[in-house]
Amino acid sequence: MQTTIAICLLILLFFILLFMRVPVALSIAISSIVTSLYLDLPIQMVFQNMISGINSYSLMAIPFFILMGDIMSKGGIARRLINLANATVGWMKGGIAMVTVLASMLFGAVSGSSTACTATLGPIMVPEMHKKGYDKNFATDITMGASVTGLLIPPSHNMVIYSMVAGGVSVGALFIAGILPGIVLGLAFMLYSYFIAKKRNYPVGDKFKFSVFLKVFLDALWGLFAIIIVVVGVTTGVITATESAAIACLWSLIVSLVIYKEMKLKDISSILLNSAKTISMIVLLIASSNAFGWLLAYLKVPALVSSLIYKISTNPYIILIMVNILLLILGTLMDMSPIILIATPIILPIVKSLGMDPIQFGVVLILNLGIGLLTPPVGATLFLGSAVSGIKFEKLAKSMLPIYIIMIIVLLLVTFIPQISLFLASFAS
Repeated sequence: MQTTIAICLLILLFFILLFMRVPVALSIAISSIVTSLYLDLPIQMVFQNMISGINSYSLMAIPFFILMGDIMSKGGIARRLINLANATVGWMKGGIAMVTVLASMLFGAVSGSSTACTATLGPIMVPEMHKKGYDKNFATDITMGASVTGLLIPPSHNMVIYSMVAGGVSVGALFIAGILPGIVLGLAFMLYSYFIAKKRNYPVGDKFKFSVFLKVFLDALWGLFAIIIVVVGVTTGVITATESAAIACLWSLIVSLVIYKEMKLKDISSILLNSAKTISMIVLLIASSNAFGWLLAYLKVPALVSSLIYKISTNPYIILIMVNILLLILGTLMDMSPIILIATPIILPIVKSLGMDPIQFGVVLILNLGIGLLTPPVGATLFLGSAVSGIKFEKLAKSMLPIYIIMIIVLLLVTFIPQISLFLASFAS
């Protein structure tokens, strides 16, 4: 009886605080402390688990990835990526929408953030598409949807968080595993853009010119080399994720200051301050979520959830669909990091018992939560898209329906066809 009350107290108090607009990290910490007091557990154990949660070498990669993204977004990378994308696919039917998708894939890979990608590319691409005759709702929808590809295509700090909480799953393998699903999602959006453009007779861009493509590719290559450092370094095992993040961060700074010259030394302090704010929020989330996860394990919640699921069905396909539905629901209520930290210890043992590889589950988890970023009531990217476009949140959520359908189809493919995520990962050392 005490255990049941404690579980209800832990979870209900968390959601009550969340809906009272208390910051997520504080909601998690407060509910953990109150539940520990109810169970008469030493309060020191909560703080010990919080500290142990951030005492991880692999966690050091996250600050570097975030700083690298901030440096590159302010150092002239976004404009060059848009130019590269335009030279590559801008000549096709619906080309400017495809440009948005490809630029999002490239920039999202640099920033590793759906919201950062939307905030950077949205103010540029949405008005540009609208000016060329594209429906503003469609322009905003495709920009937001494409931003999720950057959560899958490396480097992604959310993959690092999952690696840590999943018991040391290879970061390099996770990075590689996300590439093909990210490309599949991007191609799906490009096909959708083509058919919409053809149906609505949207204009075609300038003809493809190899000389122009080569010029903008070489110009963008300096910035893209940071991603190459991370992917090649980590997957070959030459350097760790933390070391590759640090080197890529330094390279990004050199490129922005010396080669592109679009960032000044005086800009570094504001970039560091902005990165520090983001990093501190993530570290606090990881710390508090580790204490929350410890309490869930103490109360045997993973075993209870597993038992409940197996009572509903023992069919692996039905269970995986239920897992996806659960993650999609959680994704509509919370940000990615706390869900990764809280849900992974509960759900990973279930999917492993069905034969799903932890690397594949990492990709499925990230894609689920990426969809959540675009979904009411909490979807951060959806709110941002509304602010960028000036379209009401509710109206935008309705027009997003085709995007949701595309993403769920890709999610089901990644869930039930393991090789989409595991084929390339099998080559990672």
